[in-house]
Amino acid sequence: MRNAAMFLGIIAGLMGIFIGFFGFAYVEFSEAQPDIAGVIGVFENPALIQIASFFAPLLAIAGGAMASSRGLWGGLLMLLSGLCFFYAFGFNVFTFFPIGFAALGGVLAIAARQPDVPTSH
Repeated sequence: MRNAAMFLGIIAGLMGIFIGFFGFAYVEFSEAQPDIAGVIGVFENPALIQIASFFAPLLAIAGGAMASSRGLWGGLLMLLSGLCFFYAFGFNVFTFFPIGFAALGGVLAIAARQPDVPTSH
């Protein structure tokens, strides 16, 4: 279970990097070009978008990396990453996989209380 949590967290973080790039760039573009931004729309809280664009993928990757050795901490970081994605960007076609992968990885990491025991085949 911890290995699955690790992979889910890392995949969620890698997907989230692209969402973060576009979110951060959109805020920067809307601040640099206010006349065009008025036509295509602006965020209500651009600072939140920029902070979440950086920290949400970072938390998912760090949580996934920690899941195999520190399941509780890694799981909490992945759940926090999913909440950051959800709060900043909402649940839509671009965010449902990073949110789902981070949340499922967090639940799996927390549920696996003991380290995985190697089995002989």
